[in-house]
Amino acid sequence: MYAIALLQGMVFYAPVATLYRRAQNVSVFQITLIESISLLLCLALEIPWGAAADRIGYKRTMVFCCGLYFLSKIVFWQAQGFWWFLAERVMLSVVIAGLSGVDTSILYLSCGEGESQKVFGLYSGLNTAGLLVAAIVFSSFVGEDYRLSGGLTVISYGLAALASLFLTEVRNRERRTLQFAEFKALLRQTLQDRYLMLLLAAAAFLSETHQTITVFLNQLKYEECGLSPALMGYVYAAVTVAGLLGVLSARFTGRMGVKRAGRLLYGAAIASCILLTFTGKAAFSVGGILALRVSHSLFQPLQLELQNRQVHTENRATALSINAMIVDSAGVGTNLVFGCLAKFSLRAALLFGAGLCMIGLCLFSVWYDRRGQAACVIAGDAP
Repeated sequence: MYAIALLQGMVFYAPVATLYRRAQNVSVFQITLIESISLLLCLALEIPWGAAADRIGYKRTMVFCCGLYFLSKIVFWQAQGFWWFLAERVMLSVVIAGLSGVDTSILYLSCGEGESQKVFGLYSGLNTAGLLVAAIVFSSFVGEDYRLSGGLTVISYGLAALASLFLTEVRNRERRTLQFAEFKALLRQTLQDRYLMLLLAAAAFLSETHQTITVFLNQLKYEECGLSPALMGYVYAAVTVAGLLGVLSARFTGRMGVKRAGRLLYGAAIASCILLTFTGKAAFSVGGILALRVSHSLFQPLQLELQNRQVHTENRATALSINAMIVDSAGVGTNLVFGCLAKFSLRAALLFGAGLCMIGLCLFSVWYDRRGQAACVIAGDAP
């Protein structure tokens, strides 16, 4: 799992993902439209994939998804125009829905008690380390040869697909298959748990803001500040290094407590979005992106831990897929809004990100006050 995370982090075109697509005649609005369509497909596939994974096994699911991931990168490498990039994203939607809940279930079930947040942090950190390697290679050797960056990504994802063949199944093979009535009950239970819904919505708003700004809008901001593609690669490397701080999530949360840690991370994300909105200087822009990346990297293992704690069924992948479906449903709308705003004003799009994080902070605070404190005390964490 760690090897797969490292190899799938090696997206060599990541520093210029938006510029890559624009060079192939895809506009910023079309990029966000493709993202929204992708999320809709993920939304439709999440639950069927979760049930299928619980039935066929987590290893088989990982092997299939890693193989399809590899094929999607070949399509991306050769894509030209809106429809080809949409086709690549459709394939990717199948992969994302398939992996959702499965990778974290494998990790969670492979851990000793109390180790999962550390493992989630290391898993995320290795994925980020892959991005760092890719960013350094891009700036040092690839430069503006976008096609080469796509080809190198194909190689890394091919190796990840090969690595998936060596996974060990952690799911109980003798457990009976999830029945449809049980699935409906699990879905109803999740949707009726209003406090869990608050946590999922809070996580979605921070995650979607981070994803859109640090993957797509950041390059537009760097262009506005006069940075070249090569410099963008080095900046991307620095931002990726900052993302490695996610491995310290468990230690950070242990010292600060869940409540203070969550509020501090949301507050930092809000401040970074506001800084990006109003600055015109490259140094401050890079600083804002760095702060947003660090905030999300430290929060991601924490929210995965909190979600897994609230799963009380053997069908863990299905339960987590339902959670992911709810998160994706929030992302469909936010992506379209980001795209529409960026089409007319990059500043407005960045300010919208600040607003989303502010709402996320409020939702997280309400969740913690009503449920989170009791859950953390039971688990032995600092409140």
